[in-house]
Amino acid sequence: MRLILLGPPGAGKGTQAKILVEAFGIPQLSTGDILRSAIAEQTPLGIAAKEIMDRGDLVSNDIVNGIVSERLDAEDCAPGFILDGFPRTIGQAEALDGMLRDKGIKLDAVIEMTADADVLVGRVINRAKESNRPDDSPEVIRKRLDIYKQDTAPLVEYYRKQGLVKTVDGMQPVDQVTAAIKGAIAR
Repeated sequence: MRLILLGPPGAGKGTQAKILVEAFGIPQLSTGDILRSAIAEQTPLGIAAKEIMDRGDLVSNDIVNGIVSERLDAEDCAPGFILDGFPRTIGQAEALDGMLRDKGIKLDAVIEMTADADVLVGRVINRAKESNRPDDSPEVIRKRLDIYKQDTAPLVEYYRKQGLVKTVDGMQPVDQVTAAIKGAIAR
């Protein structure tokens, strides 16, 4: 199973990815987690990424594309993967298409998780309190929502043209969202 989870910040992509990892036995590839690990280790990339993320901006495509390509080559990705937080732009999607084509891999589905922006701000503020994520302030999340609308939302149409999009209401309780995703994948 090779999936992409799309949706605005706080829509529950990370939560659902963890559940789907267990259900399908495939890894979650979260560029956010990879970058946060580099930040915690204070690598040069991590330090640069932290400055960018703290402003609410996106890390450069070259850095992210390289991280993803290397990760897709890992042995645990052979049976499949869940991309969470990548791609974020049409350029990244085109780069991913090229990576997958070069590796002889095809996507099975792109799950679009829809959610109300005002509810998302509240969710992300709560997440910041629970997980001590400084990149989740109200100002930064609103900026990230604006960036999502401008840069990432167009991916839905990009993948819809490829016949891959399955839309799920991310505002439902977690178990209902999971059931909707599994049902959409099965169709």
